[in-house]
Amino acid sequence: MVLTFVRDPQLTPALREELADLWLDVSQAGGAVGFVPPVTAGDIAPVMQQQLDDVSSGGARMLGAYEGVEGAEGGEAGRLIGTAFLKLNSHRLMTHWCTLVTVMVHPALQGGGRGKAMMREAIEMARDLDFHAVRLGVRGGEGTERFYETVGFKEVGRVPAAIRVAPDDHRDDITMWLPLV
Repeated sequence: MVLTFVRDPQLTPALREELADLWLDVSQAGGAVGFVPPVTAGDIAPVMQQQLDDVSSGGARMLGAYEGVEGAEGGEAGRLIGTAFLKLNSHRLMTHWCTLVTVMVHPALQGGGRGKAMMREAIEMARDLDFHAVRLGVRGGEGTERFYETVGFKEVGRVPAAIRVAPDDHRDDITMWLPLV
């Protein structure tokens, strides 16, 4: 299998369906992508639509990670197995950096280096777009901040108990930062 990255893929009905399935699978597995299991496709649909509307309007950029067979015919990238979105800042004093959101790799494929490769591509995409830094929000209690540190992010802030995943389960909101210049 070959991992292929597509910057700003066409938002076709097929891509929308793959993204919805991916987001649901990641959420059901406990991934910190805006939901807490149990979650339904109906829960995800309006949030996904807003995110894709941001892409369509130029307020965000999408990176798709696809896994396919080497030498696939017709330029087929394969199936969508991961995403990262670069959310652009509209405030004139902050347009030099972006925020990485909805970073996910299918749970069945985690642990094999795909996530790290996708993060490196997302960072290069941000560099190519002339950003000076990338911000990332992380849900505490998951340990994912250690993963992001392996690609260069550093924790720069933490708001204790800012994320409520259940009435009796509050997590820290961790801000991570990666300078690009």
